[in-house]
Amino acid sequence: MAATPPRTHHRTDYRLILPACTAWAVAAAVLGLGPDRHPTLLVAALVAAAVSPALLRTKGPRRSLHRLTAAVLLTAAAAATTTVLHTADLHRGPLPALARPPLPPTAPPSTRAGQQADGDERGATEPAEEKPANPEVTVELTVTGDPKQHDPHTRGSSLSRPTLTVAALVTRIRTHPASGGDPASPPTATRTPVTLLIRSQEDYPWQQLTPSTALELRAEVLPEQPQAAGGSRGGRRTDSAALLVPQGPPRLIAPPNLPQRLAAHLRKGLRDACDHLPPDTRGLLPGLVVGDVSGLPDDLSDAFRATDLGHLVAVSGANLAIVLAVLVGGAPSEPDTPARGGLAGLLGLSFRTTALLGTALTLAFVTVCRPDPSVLRAAATGLIGLLALATGRPRRGVPALAGAVLLLVLTDPYLARSYGFLLSALATAGLLVLGPRWTAALRARRWPHHLASAVGATAAAQAFCSPVTVLLAPRISLVGVPCNLLAEIAVAPATLLGFGALAIAPLSKGAAEFLTDLAALPVGWLVTVARRGAELPGAELAWPAGPFGAVLLVVVIVSLVWALPPLLADRRLRHRRSRALVALVAALLLPLVLLRPPAVVRLATGWPAPGWRLAVCDIGQGDMTVLPVGPESAVVVDAGPDPKAADTCLRSLGVVRVPLLILTHFHADHVEGVPGVLRGRSIGAIEVTNTEESDGERSRVLRWAAADGIPVEHAQRGERRTAGAELAWEVLWPTSPPAADAEGPNNSSIAILAVLGPSAAPLRVALLGDLEPPAQAAVLALGEPPRPFSRAPEEGTNGGGGVPTPPAGKEEEPAARTGRTVDADRSAARSGPGPPGVGRVDVLKVAHHGSANQDWSLMAALRPRLALISCGAGNPYGHPAPRTLAGLRALGATVVRTDRSGDIAVLGDARTLAVAAHPHPGHG
Repeated sequence: MAATPPRTHHRTDYRLILPACTAWAVAAAVLGLGPDRHPTLLVAALVAAAVSPALLRTKGPRRSLHRLTAAVLLTAAAAATTTVLHTADLHRGPLPALARPPLPPTAPPSTRAGQQADGDERGATEPAEEKPANPEVTVELTVTGDPKQHDPHTRGSSLSRPTLTVAALVTRIRTHPASGGDPASPPTATRTPVTLLIRSQEDYPWQQLTPSTALELRAEVLPEQPQAAGGSRGGRRTDSAALLVPQGPPRLIAPPNLPQRLAAHLRKGLRDACDHLPPDTRGLLPGLVVGDVSGLPDDLSDAFRATDLGHLVAVSGANLAIVLAVLVGGAPSEPDTPARGGLAGLLGLSFRTTALLGTALTLAFVTVCRPDPSVLRAAATGLIGLLALATGRPRRGVPALAGAVLLLVLTDPYLARSYGFLLSALATAGLLVLGPRWTAALRARRWPHHLASAVGATAAAQAFCSPVTVLLAPRISLVGVPCNLLAEIAVAPATLLGFGALAIAPLSKGAAEFLTDLAALPVGWLVTVARRGAELPGAELAWPAGPFGAVLLVVVIVSLVWALPPLLADRRLRHRRSRALVALVAALLLPLVLLRPPAVVRLATGWPAPGWRLAVCDIGQGDMTVLPVGPESAVVVDAGPDPKAADTCLRSLGVVRVPLLILTHFHADHVEGVPGVLRGRSIGAIEVTNTEESDGERSRVLRWAAADGIPVEHAQRGERRTAGAELAWEVLWPTSPPAADAEGPNNSSIAILAVLGPSAAPLRVALLGDLEPPAQAAVLALGEPPRPFSRAPEEGTNGGGGVPTPPAGKEEEPAARTGRTVDADRSAARSGPGPPGVGRVDVLKVAHHGSANQDWSLMAALRPRLALISCGAGNPYGHPAPRTLAGLRALGATVVRTDRSGDIAVLGDARTLAVAAHPHPGHG
C-alpha cells in the first residue's frame, strides 16, 4: 500500500488585503465629497496611475515594497475613478437641483434662538415665515429594490405612520410649475437614482412592487436638509439623489422581467407555506431563507439584536455558504481544502461541472434572496472559490475574501459605506484569520473537536464585529457567544428545509407546508434561544457610544485575548488547583452578571438608593414614575414610549409586582412602554383616563390588558387610594364629565396628589401628567376634593381591614378581588368645588416634560421644593423650555432633569428631602 503523502500546510496569503482596504477607504472617502472635488480627484487618480508603472519597473532590494506601493496606488486610482463615475448621476439632471434648493436667508440670531428654545410653544407672537411649496414632477422610473417597511415609532404624543421606501432609477422627468397654471415642461431623459417614500398604502399595493417594474407617477420632491455649520449638507444621501413622495397611484409601464417574476413567485410561495405556523416561526423562516422580514414581530427582532443573532433575522452570506457546502463540500472554516466534496463528490462531477453548477446556484440565490450587501460579499467570495475549483487550484479563504471586497467596491462603491457589508466582511475575516488559531488552541487543551471549532469561530467573529456594532448601538451583548453557539445547531437544518419548501412550493403547496412544519422545529429553537437570552437581566451591557466606545472595545478585546491562556499559544495551567479555582470563580460570577439580582446590583452600583420614595425613569422623551409600595412592589404612573426602557428601569429598581398601573392619558410617549411593564410581572389593575380620544393608543392599551387578563378602570376626581403603609394619593383631575374649556388628550391627563413616607413628616408630591394651562387653571380653581385626606389604616386596627367596602351598586375593586395591598375609596368620586388651592408640595413632576405651556398661578400655589422633569436628550420639541426652568427656579425649586441626570430617585421625608441620580451612558 502506498504511503499517504504528507499534508502540506500553506501559509496564509495576505497580499491582497492592503489593496482591498485601500480601495474601500478611498471609495468611502470620495462618497462623502461634493461634486466640486471630483475634477481634482480624477487628476490625482491619473497621476497615481502614471506613477505606478515606474514603480513596477524598479529593481533592487526594495522591489517588493515598490510593487506593493504600485498596487496600492493603482487600486486607489481605480476606486476614486469608479466612485466619481458612479456618483455622477447623483449630481446631474433636474432632480438633484430640485432636491437641493438654495438656502433661505439667515434669520436674526435672537429670533432663531427664541423659537428653538421654546420648542413646542403654541403661543408664539411672531408669525412663522411661510415655506415655499415643494416642487412636483412626473417621472418614469424602474424599481431597483424591494419595498422596505418602516414600522411606526413614537414621535411625541403619537405613533408615526408606517411608511415604505423603495429604491428606483428615474429615466424620464417632467417638472410642473409651482403656480399650477402653466403647462408642464417637456420630458427630459435622465438616469437618476431616487428613493420613493410612500406615506399612504391605501391607494395602491406598493408593498407588492417587484424590482425591474417600470412605473410612471407624479411625486413631490422633498428638499434635502439644510447645510450644517461645518459646511456640508447634513442630510445629503450618498446613494440617492432625491426623496420622492408619490401623489396618487402610479401607472404601470412595464411588468417586471422574467427572473424577477419567478423570484417573486417563489418568495410568495414560501410565505404562503408558512401561513399556518405560529407567529414567531411564520415571521422568522422567510427572513432566514430569503430575507423577507415583513411578518417578523418587532419584539422578536429586538430579541435577536440583543443576543447578537441579528444576522439570522434576515438572509446573510452564511445561508449561501450552507447551500454551496451541500453542493461543493468544504466547511467555511476550512477554506484551503484543495478538493470538492458534497453532492458533487458523491456524484463524481468534474471540477468544471461543479463550478458551473455552483455559479448557477449562486446567481439564483442572489436573484431570489436579493443582492443585499452580505449576500453580495458571500456570492463574490464563493464565485472566486468556484473559479479556483474550475482551474484545479485549492480554495484560499483570505485571498478570496480580499479579492471579493476589492471587486465589489470597484463595481459598487456604495458598499464602502454599508454597515452590513462591513460586518459581513469582518465576520468572515475573523473566521478565516483567528478562528483556526483559536480552535487549535482550544483543542490543544483537550476541548472536544466540534466544541472547540464552534467556540473558536464564534468568538473570532464576535471579536471582529463587536467594535462596529457598538457604533450602531452603544451596548455589548454578554450572551452573544453562548447564544450563537446554541443557535448554530439549528441554522443549517432550518436553512436547507426552508430552501426545500421554497423550491417545491410552486409544484405542491402541501409538500411545502410539510417541509415548513419540519423547519418549524429548528426555527422554534432559534426563537427560544433569542427570547430566553434577551430576557436575562444582564443580557446587554451599556457601552460608551461613538468612535471612543469602538476604540475602547478594541482595547478590551485585545487585553482579554492576551489575558486568557486558551486563546494564546499552546500553554497549560501548571496546577490543577489554579484551573479549578478559575472554573469556580467563573461559575460564580457568570450567574451574577447575567441574572443581576437586585441586591447585588445595588451593592455594585448603589442603585436604587436605600430608602427611595419615588423614582422617575429615564426612558427618553416620555413619562414614567415609580412609587414603591414594599419589597419588589410599586405603583407605576405611565410607561414611557419604549417597552425595553420601561422593563430595564423596573428591573433596576427590583420591581416584580405592580398593584396598579396608572396611565395618565393615551399618548404614545406615555403608554407605548406598557408591554415592558407587563413583561414578567404581576399587574393588579390598569387605571386610565375617562377620555375617548386617541382611539388608536387606547385600543392598543385595552388589547394588551385583555391579553394578560388585567382589569381596566377609569379614574375619577376625588378618588382616594392607599398602597402599603407609606403611600396614599387622591385624583385631582380629570372631572366627570370633562370640562368644556379644557379639551384634548393632554388636558384629560390624570393628575394626582400623593403623600409618601412616614406620617410624622410625609412628602407631598404632585404628578400632573401632560396638563395644559386650561386644565391646570381648573385644577387650581377646584382645589383638593372636599373629603378629608385619609391614610391607610394601621395593620390590626378596625379601619376596614385594609380593603374598604365598595359603594352600593358598584363592583368590588380588582385590587380587593386579587388580594393586592391597594385600598380604594370611590365614595367621593363626585366632582365639585373644593377649598381654594391645592397647597404646597415638596415634589412636583412638571407637566408636559417641562414645556413652555404652564399655568404659573398653579405653580405658585404648589411652590415645589423639588421639580422633576422627564424628557429625552436632544428631543426636537425644545423640552424643557428655558422660561419654564427659569420660572421654577424663581419659585425656589431645585430642578432635576432625566435628560441630564438619568434615572432620578427622591429620598428622605419632608425634613430630609434629597435626590439620587443614576446616569445612563451619554449623560453628563
